[in-house]
Amino acid sequence: MAAERGRAKPAAPKPKAPAPPQERRLANREIAQAFEDIADFLEIKGDNPFRIRAYRNAARTVAGLPSEAAELIARGDDLTDFPGIGDDLAEQIAVLAATGENEVLERLKKRFPPGLTDLLRVRALGPKRVAMLYRKLKVSDLAGLRAAIEAGKVAKLAGFGEKLVASLAEAVAPAAAPARRHTLADAAAEAEPLAEYLREVPGVERVEIAGSYRRGREDVGDVDILATAAKSGDAIPRAIRRFVAYERVEAVLAEGETRAAIRLKGGLQVDLRVVARREFGAALYYFTGSKAHNIAVRAIAVKKKLKVNEYGVFRGAKRVGGDTEESVFASAAGLPYIPPELREDRGEIDAAREGRLPKLVEAGDVAGDLHCRSDASDGRDPLEALVAAAKQRKLSYIAIVDPCRRIASANRLDLEGLARQGEAIDRINAAQSDVLVLKGVEAAIREDGALDLPDEALAGLDLVVGAVTDQFALPAEKQTTRLLRALDAKHMSILAHPLNRFFPQRAAMSVNFERVIAAAKARGRFLELNARPERLDLPDTFCRAAKEAGVRVALGSDARSGAEFENLRWGVLTARRGWLERGDVLNTLSAAEAKAALRKTIG
Repeated sequence: MAAERGRAKPAAPKPKAPAPPQERRLANREIAQAFEDIADFLEIKGDNPFRIRAYRNAARTVAGLPSEAAELIARGDDLTDFPGIGDDLAEQIAVLAATGENEVLERLKKRFPPGLTDLLRVRALGPKRVAMLYRKLKVSDLAGLRAAIEAGKVAKLAGFGEKLVASLAEAVAPAAAPARRHTLADAAAEAEPLAEYLREVPGVERVEIAGSYRRGREDVGDVDILATAAKSGDAIPRAIRRFVAYERVEAVLAEGETRAAIRLKGGLQVDLRVVARREFGAALYYFTGSKAHNIAVRAIAVKKKLKVNEYGVFRGAKRVGGDTEESVFASAAGLPYIPPELREDRGEIDAAREGRLPKLVEAGDVAGDLHCRSDASDGRDPLEALVAAAKQRKLSYIAIVDPCRRIASANRLDLEGLARQGEAIDRINAAQSDVLVLKGVEAAIREDGALDLPDEALAGLDLVVGAVTDQFALPAEKQTTRLLRALDAKHMSILAHPLNRFFPQRAAMSVNFERVIAAAKARGRFLELNARPERLDLPDTFCRAAKEAGVRVALGSDARSGAEFENLRWGVLTARRGWLERGDVLNTLSAAEAKAALRKTIG
């Protein structure tokens, strides 16, 4: 149509052939989500557990590929070289990357009501619970779930306790936001290239991402982007036009003179506001939030007969601040600058007033990574490649903690393999001095709290990471006792991802965490902050509780490849939200200091 506007109108236009379907290339995160959706539907269907696990493993592998699948295929790389990807899944990835289509997913979608996918996005539910709701109560969408809750039917189902039903009622309330939430990493993959794209618009002076993303929240519903642009010429409307024309836009939700909203192909909603230069600080403060923090600061301002909004700080009609965030804090509340990660109304205002704000840990403080996996288990890179990647990232040490079990199984070392890996690490350390490789292992914590490895296999290691790998739904008292006994083990260094949540499939375990922190303190153990975006476990509030108890947090990327050392970025954000300072994080120590501290835990 657009091409015809410059031509003379033909006397008798011929009918046009239907246009071929437009291809929709998918990014890795979207391919991974498609595989997760397939696994969810298969689980609801009651399909073969091995088939379900294959799709879930493939989703994790695709999400962690070193480059976009389409790029790997274009340069001739064989996807079957990556763990968990066979010929069939490699073909499915290729089709998804090129066209956005998957026959298996489409067949499954046709088999089930369309509203079932909305139920799968409810955080308190997983595929098994959705399957039970669907089979037992014929619940097939959010409205049906709401009605079943109100009728008292859900509370009668096995496994749906009072707290869970209350959580579900809140999640499906009419006022609840139906939008899917995204991990920080997924949001970054969409929002940061878009912000950079806007910075290239002629006349645009500054672009910043605000909202919960800037505060480093563990998941993000939508993203706010703020920009300033020159008033002269058409810089502002050009910025809006470029925004809505972005190549990954799936739908334009709103378009005005200074504001627009879009939904991207990955499902993330992004709002753009173009503000005056002198209002930028106030707008950035206002749209960063949180709401509770902003209300608390406004309450202070009101007592001083001031008004705070996204345009500035005002005394009557006179504007007294707002060019910068620092001026908002100073003029509105007489406070120093409060970092975005702390703005949750959790005591940061009193701390700022009294000069007690923490000097938060920074990415540059992190000297090593205390949770990496190699291709000896479910990782994708050999030890040498991990060392090279760590050196490139200026890490001075990494801990290899491949899972090991007494009985050999897929993607896990056995005891002989663990011994061979230790010898390989010794050779690597002898051959180079840039990156110290610490010998470690992930030992499973059994239901009774014992580690699933003999003491003699652990004694010669630098660290032992204990992890719950099954029985996540034990009652709180049993789960707590399990963790306390694990922390009592003779050879135990770090309790891995202590709450074992995995977004969005698995909620946190029920645990009395005050007792776990107290036990870690008493026994000289460390608690992991697993930086994998789907985990971010310890959560921020538990990081702060650990700090207050004097328990150091061990930051681990949970990397399966050198590229996933990038996960440390999300862990640092969560640590900052937890008020952690450099001294609260174990791996801000030098390589020698960290090794000495860990060796003390081996016994």
